[in-house]
Order: sequence, then C-alpha cells, then structure tokens
Amino acid sequence: MSLSGYFRFLKRKMIRDRLPPEDVAAGWALGVFVGCAVPFGLQLLISIPLAMMMRVSKIGATLGTLITNPVSIFFIYPAQTFVVNRLLFGGSLTYSKLAATEWSWHAVRRLGAEVMASFFLGGFLLAIIMTPVTYFAVKRFVVGARARRERRDLADREEGERR
Repeated sequence: MSLSGYFRFLKRKMIRDRLPPEDVAAGWALGVFVGCAVPFGLQLLISIPLAMMMRVSKIGATLGTLITNPVSIFFIYPAQTFVVNRLLFGGSLTYSKLAATEWSWHAVRRLGAEVMASFFLGGFLLAIIMTPVTYFAVKRFVVGARARRERRDLADREEGERR
C-alpha cells in the first residue's frame, strides 16, 4: 500500500466510525499518547483496554499507536531521547550515537540509566505535545467530512425528488 493509500485508509476509518466526533478524536488522541509514551510493542496492550474503559474509538486508539512503528522509531526514538538528554542532562549523548542504536530493550538498557530516563521522559514530552494536536485535528477533520457528506447526501436526495 502506498503512503497516500494508507492515509486514505486512515481518513475512511475516522469518518466511518459511528461514535460522536469527540469520541473518535479522543480515541485517536489516546492512541497517539500511548504510542508516544509507551515503548513499541506494549502499546496495544494498554490502548485498547483504556479505550474500552473510556468508551472512545477503539479503532482510533489502535491506529493512533502507529505513530511509532517499525520505520518511525528509528527517527522518533533518537530525537526524543536526544532532546530530553540535552534539556535535563546537559547533552552527554550525541544524536549520531542514538541514531545508530538498535532500539531494543537490551540495547537501550545497555546505554545506561541516563539514556533510559531520557527515552521515557522524551516519549512523555512528545505525548504531551502530540495528544492535543491529534485530538483537535481529528475532531475538525471528522466534523468537516461528515458535514460535507451530509450536504452531498441532501443534494442527492433533492435531485432525486426533482426527477
């Protein structure tokens, strides 16, 4: 599937979710929060039960976690670790060393407590930034797309009545 096809798939999932736009957006925001704050591989174990408890979009909570995926973690994880390491620990890590890291539990643990702390705090910082952005963007998109579809359906019904 191409990247544009993947984005069309995501848009269809957002619009067709039968929940109110606020609940769709909350599910996606929850998924993005978990995708940023929780290490890759554990995210669905957390996002789906939380979505069920909160009664928000389970589809959004699942797909939102894909912000971190097998491709993006090689960009996101080094960046979040590097930024927090610079801010809190004086920047003892270089980005090139972090970019060359394997990003498995074993590799990160081997780099030490400073890297672990930078990694988790960086993920939480990214989650704090991305969660409201996701919520408002998805809500706006869903409300707009549903309104356009409703106007189109109304125009089609009126056209059918004229015939």
